[in-house]
Amino acid sequence: MAAQGVCAQFEPFFNSPQITFLADRRRLASRAILKFCLVFLPRPKYKNNFCFLKNYDILNSRPTNQRLFLIAVFGINPSLWVGCAEGGYLSFKKINIKFMQKFFLYARKSTDVEDKQILSIEAQIIELRAFAKQEELNIIEELIEKRSAKIPGRPIFNAMLDRIEKGEANGIISWHPDRLARNSVDGGKIIYLLDCGHIVALKFPQFWFEPTPQGKFMLNIAFGQSKYYVDSLSENTKRGLRQKVRRGEYPGLAPLGYFNDPKTKNVVIDKKKTEILRQTFELYAQGNSRLEDVSNFLAQQGITLRNGKHLKRDRISFILSNPFYVGFFRYSKELHEGKHQPVISKKIFDAVQLILKQKGRPHHKTKNEPQAFCGMLRCGMGITGEYKVKRQKNGNTHDYVYYHCTKKNKAIKCDEPCIRQESLDEQISFLLQKISLSEDWTKQLTAMLDKDKNENAQSSAVFVQKTKNTIETIKIKLQRLLDGYLEQDIERETYLERKAKFMGEKKSLEEKMIRLEQKRTGWIEPMRKWIKEAENLPKIARESNLFPKKVAAKEIFGLNLRLSARKVIWGELKNGSNWAQTPWAAIQAAQKKIGKISESLILVPPTGFEPV
Repeated sequence: MAAQGVCAQFEPFFNSPQITFLADRRRLASRAILKFCLVFLPRPKYKNNFCFLKNYDILNSRPTNQRLFLIAVFGINPSLWVGCAEGGYLSFKKINIKFMQKFFLYARKSTDVEDKQILSIEAQIIELRAFAKQEELNIIEELIEKRSAKIPGRPIFNAMLDRIEKGEANGIISWHPDRLARNSVDGGKIIYLLDCGHIVALKFPQFWFEPTPQGKFMLNIAFGQSKYYVDSLSENTKRGLRQKVRRGEYPGLAPLGYFNDPKTKNVVIDKKKTEILRQTFELYAQGNSRLEDVSNFLAQQGITLRNGKHLKRDRISFILSNPFYVGFFRYSKELHEGKHQPVISKKIFDAVQLILKQKGRPHHKTKNEPQAFCGMLRCGMGITGEYKVKRQKNGNTHDYVYYHCTKKNKAIKCDEPCIRQESLDEQISFLLQKISLSEDWTKQLTAMLDKDKNENAQSSAVFVQKTKNTIETIKIKLQRLLDGYLEQDIERETYLERKAKFMGEKKSLEEKMIRLEQKRTGWIEPMRKWIKEAENLPKIARESNLFPKKVAAKEIFGLNLRLSARKVIWGELKNGSNWAQTPWAAIQAAQKKIGKISESLILVPPTGFEPV
């Protein structure tokens, strides 16, 4: 019979006892009322062709559409399907059509805020497996992705669509349409694959879909709602960040020296690291250090990269130029005043920026020679002194350290002989003792400080009020500048430039006001510290350790010590030297008057103390 030939052709594809091929058209009529029955005549000449599969009705469809339907649902090869054209009737009796469809199970959860309320991936998989078992769906593979869907480019999702186009599957199971797409590109791909017939079923536990015009319309609405949710969430987040910036709270990840408090959602200072950073800024502001020196200093303090390597030059430059450490922060290329505690003053920060503009190179670098007194003396011809080690053998080995002129200046002939370190040590110790404070003077000056601390010094309220008025004027200018920018009267570049200038002036005035408010008593503790240092100079001079002597001598005399005829001379002051403004100059001037006037007048002169 004809049915046997047709059955032989389809047997490799439908080897099931539920499939029956009939050759007698009259026998078909008695079976047409079965719930899961598909009867199909391929020849268009038969007027009474009918076909139904549950709610799918293609009775009036064109033959080409009918064939595509069979191919899409059952995977029938077109060449084999044409083989039943000669009077053959094809009947699918009580076949589970859902099981013949192939589904990918797709679970996704992003780490972004958009999926904060979505089930975890494990929970999604458990729910989808139960749903597939209940609906008797054939899952060929489970796909898991941990990426946001708000922008195209998910690798696992794109690979899944490619495999569907190749015919590996024709359906997708997911928790909700927003798991598949939150952007118009990915949503459009799914709709297009539905139109082409590559996807014939989408199953969601929380959303109903059928491959009809109405179903596609509802799916488009679901994709649109998902995209709207992402867009509105992004706008709400940006609005919240802008409000946080207005309050002076930094909205980003805290820089080095600070950390983000998870409770208050604000930036909190790390006291240990900020002290190291303060020393770093002060070190670089002296102008004697390179960026590599700063990196080495931070490494010694335990601040390195995660792999233990030193911070790079660009990272050091970024830290030193970050206005966050002076109380500002940048957001959207705009400078804002923060409420966080600053690490350094505006004065030190400006000094660091000035050095950074010179390509990170200092004006000069003092060599740290192994001998104690190198770099602090000049010879009579103005040439920097250095050391020389000489070894002589007289039965035993003796090491002698000499200091002599480098003779690097070929235009000047220097006849200065070398000097031994013992002689140089003796002379420098004598100078330190000469410039020190006696015990009696120390007691009297300390008593005077205590008296001044308890009394009310001259008030600086006038200066403080004037500074406050200037700050208020700058605030008004900032507000007017903002109004002009919002009214589009000025360009954004001009607005940002002027705002940064005004905020810098405002910060400098605020620091100046603080200094003015502390002026009445702020000098007392530094003065007390200096008195203690001056009192300890004789002790330093008596010790054999040379390094503290060098530190004290450089702090007191600077580069004014000269070596002439093997004698250390307190040289003449250079033009522009601030020696006369130092307290050491006051001690020198006072000691010259000893024996000429009363010590009480030396300590407290009637018309003001002026060193000579």
